[in-house]
Amino acid sequence: MPPSPRPPGSPNLLSRASRAAAARGWQSLARLYAIVDVEVCAAAEQAPIDVVRAFLSAGVKVIQLRAKTWDSGVFLDLAHASAADATQAGALLIVNDRADVAAICGAQGLHVGQEDLRPADARRVVGDAFCLGLSTHSEPQWTAGLDTPISYLAIGPVFGTGTKATGFLPVGLETVSRVAAMAGDRAVPVVAIGGITLDRAPSVIAAGASSVAIISDLMVGSPETRARAFIAALA
Repeated sequence: MPPSPRPPGSPNLLSRASRAAAARGWQSLARLYAIVDVEVCAAAEQAPIDVVRAFLSAGVKVIQLRAKTWDSGVFLDLAHASAADATQAGALLIVNDRADVAAICGAQGLHVGQEDLRPADARRVVGDAFCLGLSTHSEPQWTAGLDTPISYLAIGPVFGTGTKATGFLPVGLETVSRVAAMAGDRAVPVVAIGGITLDRAPSVIAAGASSVAIISDLMVGSPETRARAFIAALA
């Protein structure tokens, strides 16, 4: 059964003051934004919760959980355990896509894409205190995204990537710089994602991104050792 169309005129745009209020408290995201994708973990023959704990042990302060193919209950169990560990470690846990799971499990963040809940609708589920991120892949998307109640704007892919098919060409470092300047005027940090490796990560931060979101390259060798290497490279 196809989803019901959204009613016209549903709230989406906020004033600059409202946008700044939504982002308040999350403007200093850690430079390393680690994504634990359950499919990537499976390919590496590692349990997602073990990877979460390895990242926390390394000192990672922002972790996103992504489980696009898992049943809700199984994902919720993982999110509960991860949120508890993240809270104990003083880290921010962000749930990908699932506002319901994020609201229930004790996470502090939610990340939505272009085909998920719109940010204004997501705020109705998770509230104003949550860190809320939005994926964007083109100029119309990031321009529109900056007029929504987000805490950070994700832009990508910066480089070519095999982890997730976006249907969009790499945006490159010059675009990262331009979007970071636009977002900076709105007090919204930019998280860059897509094809970012240990060698490339410092150049992305130098281009103006507040954080780099990493998936596959954090799974090279030991996740804890690799995370420590990223943190050192981005210091």
